[in-house]
Amino acid sequence: MVLVYAFALLVGGLLIINSVFAYQSKHIDPAFWNTIWYQTKLLPAFFAANIMIGYGVKFSHKVFHNLTFALTLSKGVEIFVCVVIGYWFMKEVPNWKTFVGLGLVVAGFWISKMK
Repeated sequence: MVLVYAFALLVGGLLIINSVFAYQSKHIDPAFWNTIWYQTKLLPAFFAANIMIGYGVKFSHKVFHNLTFALTLSKGVEIFVCVVIGYWFMKEVPNWKTFVGLGLVVAGFWISKMK
């Protein structure tokens, strides 16, 4: 059950952070003060996302007893979230290279967990 919490917290936090940056790149004028104002308004969202990611890594470390694997898992989740956000905001459809890359990440998980 702790692994479910860890995964949910990682996905939630990474969705928040990547959504904020995707929205900024698509809808916010790149002028300096517009960007500063947008980022300032979203500081509470960044704070919540950082707490969620921190606890997600902590809980996954508690399950696997391996910090390297916990951080690698969080990076794999982030790659998956980036693909979802890319489709959601930019309508970028993943191609075969994307799936090969995700397959390499999964293979890396498997290799790092082997004894």
